[in-house]
Amino acid sequence: MHFELVHHDGSGEYVSTSSPDVGDTVVVRLRVPRSLHPGHVWLRTVADGEPRMVEAKRDARDRHDQWWSADLPIRNPLTHYRWLLEGGDCGYRWFHAAGHSAHDVTDATDFAIAAYPPTPAWAHGSVVYQVLPDRFASSGIGYPLPEWAIPRSWDDLPMGRGRGVSQEYFGGDLWGVIDRLDHLQAIGVTALYLTPFFPAGSTHRYDARSFDEVDPLLGGDEALVALTKAAHARGMAVIGDLTLNHSGAGHDWFVRAKAGDPDTRDFYLFDDELPHGYECWFGVPSLPKFRYESVALRQRLVAGEHSVLRRWLQPPYSLDGWRIDVANMSGRHGAIDLNHDVARLARLAARAEGEDKVLIAEHFHDAGPDLPGDGWQGTMNYAAFMRPVWSWLRDPELDPIVGGPAGIPVYDGQAFVDTMRAFAARMPWRSLCASWNVLDSHDTARIRTVVGSRERHIAALALQMTLPGVPMVFSGDELGMDGRWGEDSRRTYPWRDEATWDRDLLAAYAQLAHLRRSANALAFGGLRWVHVGPDAVAYLRESADDALLVVVARAPGALEIDVEPFGIEGITSVFGYPARLSDGVMRVEVSSAGAGVWRIP
Repeated sequence: MHFELVHHDGSGEYVSTSSPDVGDTVVVRLRVPRSLHPGHVWLRTVADGEPRMVEAKRDARDRHDQWWSADLPIRNPLTHYRWLLEGGDCGYRWFHAAGHSAHDVTDATDFAIAAYPPTPAWAHGSVVYQVLPDRFASSGIGYPLPEWAIPRSWDDLPMGRGRGVSQEYFGGDLWGVIDRLDHLQAIGVTALYLTPFFPAGSTHRYDARSFDEVDPLLGGDEALVALTKAAHARGMAVIGDLTLNHSGAGHDWFVRAKAGDPDTRDFYLFDDELPHGYECWFGVPSLPKFRYESVALRQRLVAGEHSVLRRWLQPPYSLDGWRIDVANMSGRHGAIDLNHDVARLARLAARAEGEDKVLIAEHFHDAGPDLPGDGWQGTMNYAAFMRPVWSWLRDPELDPIVGGPAGIPVYDGQAFVDTMRAFAARMPWRSLCASWNVLDSHDTARIRTVVGSRERHIAALALQMTLPGVPMVFSGDELGMDGRWGEDSRRTYPWRDEATWDRDLLAAYAQLAHLRRSANALAFGGLRWVHVGPDAVAYLRESADDALLVVVARAPGALEIDVEPFGIEGITSVFGYPARLSDGVMRVEVSSAGAGVWRIP
């Protein structure tokens, strides 16, 4: 039976609108191969906590598929639903976001539609580029250094471990970023994500000493204003990095609170039973945790007209959104869980500055329950994207230290796809599509170190640029830079040593980034898996006016894919592998790890 060909997702081919209002009715559609003959097709949904079933009607068919549709009333802000094929030659089979089941299932992996304002359209079509300002580019301006800074030469490697590692100062600044915008635009970048720019006691700056100014070591407020203006003039967005979970211990709020100031005392979680007398991030005393029971804190940090979150979205800084550091921990402490309140408050505050602002949450594990649609728009997708990509494409000889205490498991193609499906099924489709597909970041090993070769790096890149979600490139990845863990990965950009650049890889980044930006199917289209084997996978990205077929492989070998059931009758190569199509079979010449992309007429 061809149950794997039954398909539904949240894209426009299957859902009449992904951003309805409560009270609207959405038409949802299910694609069923003509080889299946169900007696009935049912749509099961939940309204006001009670499940309901409505019978779908077959409203179209073509040579390969039949289409069933049903009306889905949006009674609640978050509406869950799944499909049932029953009778005929289908027996009894549920279809949900994680796949299909021949037995009753829980609602945990139902499809979901959120009746909340959507992520801005510009974000879906973007290619995001992460910059750690101290390590990316220097303008050459000499700044007076604070006592904590440990000066380093630009060509030095980070210490990587030990005392003082977060105080290493290499001298990058925001003026230097402006000087390199030509380079970023040439490789297809459309949005800059800057790690924190507030004054702090480290060069990672997650220990903010103030939220009122840009660190003078980065060029001060003037440099940020100049950067956003220069970026916007090129059509690039600029996204900041804000910690809503904690401040630095040197922050004026905390200094005053610790001294007993009644105006700020309840901003933090003081407790004489704790080792330092207050709650802090992972027990690090320099990072005291915020207390969101405080109405005054909520106003000062998030909600008020002149709050930290809103102020930097306003002119003259005009940031286009925020990435929220440790968003999964914000507002959570023991028996208290105000995380959803924090997320929703942050979303409302950002929208108050314009509907075109983005709000992305850092989240290393299962982010789905934190993404119902009314708070964070998406996540840095470590669990649903980076980890399965690492596990499928990793170097077999990889040092376990790269993946943490338990190392990185080794997956075949089926486990890779199953893992992504399992995590993606935990969130609404549009939350998945707004999330950042990361191959690495300043907190992890570098993708080149994980996979061990240019060929597998290009395979990973193709997945990043063509699967649902927004690609986020960590600066230097496009050159093939190495790094075995977070601090080791925070190397300076080798502007003065272009001989180390992997030019073939750089060209692949530029080509695939351009494709990502120009293909409507990649920004807004659905996803159908065409082939899943141990060493190669293939999938379709489809919208009403665009369709692409992608093949990604981790090893060489003859690859034949039956594409006749998907109605593919012609292909035009746009990247990578050569291929031939005849009699409904696509033969791909896989000479090494890598990828191929074809446009489907």
